[in-house]
Amino acid sequence: MPRKSFVPGAALVAAAALAVGLTGCTGGSGPDGSDADAKDGGAASSNPAAEPGRYQTLPEACGLPSRSAIRGMLPGDGQPLSSAEADKVYGGTADITYDTDRRVGCRWTRETTAGTRHIGLDIQRVVSYDGAVSDDDKAQGIYDKKELAAQIPSGAGSPSPTASSPSASKDKGNDKGTGAVPNGASNPKGKAPSGSPSPSSDPSSDPSAEPSGSTAPRVLDGLADAAFLNDKLVTADSGVHRDVTVVFRTSNVIVTLTYDQWSTDKTMLPDSQELQDKARSLAGDLADNLSE
Repeated sequence: MPRKSFVPGAALVAAAALAVGLTGCTGGSGPDGSDADAKDGGAASSNPAAEPGRYQTLPEACGLPSRSAIRGMLPGDGQPLSSAEADKVYGGTADITYDTDRRVGCRWTRETTAGTRHIGLDIQRVVSYDGAVSDDDKAQGIYDKKELAAQIPSGAGSPSPTASSPSASKDKGNDKGTGAVPNGASNPKGKAPSGSPSPSSDPSSDPSAEPSGSTAPRVLDGLADAAFLNDKLVTADSGVHRDVTVVFRTSNVIVTLTYDQWSTDKTMLPDSQELQDKARSLAGDLADNLSE
């Protein structure tokens, strides 16, 4: 007797499910009736990657400031230097970094009978690995954290330029990068000459007294894309030192400039105005040099 062919009910259900699945793979639509692949492609095309920063590399840090600017910030109280000593002092010592396209730095130091001065320069190039965040925005976020950590008073901006201010008196016709304030130029009448700690204006010679008015920590207007200045007076068993820091952002690069003076005599305070003027002037030169 011939065998009858038949398809069990379970096989019919499986075949129907397979057909539906194949249809979904080849021509399925989203809940709104639009094609799923077309929707994804549309979203990608409407959100292009964020713009890269202006800087793709970094300069050599020790060579970025002019030699004359460094010399003006490291006065020697008339103490002569040999050619080799001058090259060592004003040439600086480069920081050791693992990727000079991402971070570079340099340090300068000069010791004198009036005290020791240090200059520190740190340059960081910021790269965002988030396609929705530009390099500039990433750098601004890092800068904002630095400003917050410095506890700059709210609403503290740059004072109006005066005749003695580097931003007001700087001759645009001079050689770029010379920007150091001449020795003693920023000192009010009666103060010690450049390179010597200034006597405290407080009769009690209290080294904990912080600067006020135009020398207070503040946001700096007109320097790069964003900038601030911090000024701290610190006492220690070995003496007193004033630390001035200028931080600024230009596109996706953040520059931190530190300038400090140490004195073993706690009654002779490093002059805040002089240190700030010279640090601010050098920061302006650095911003200009980076933009070239």
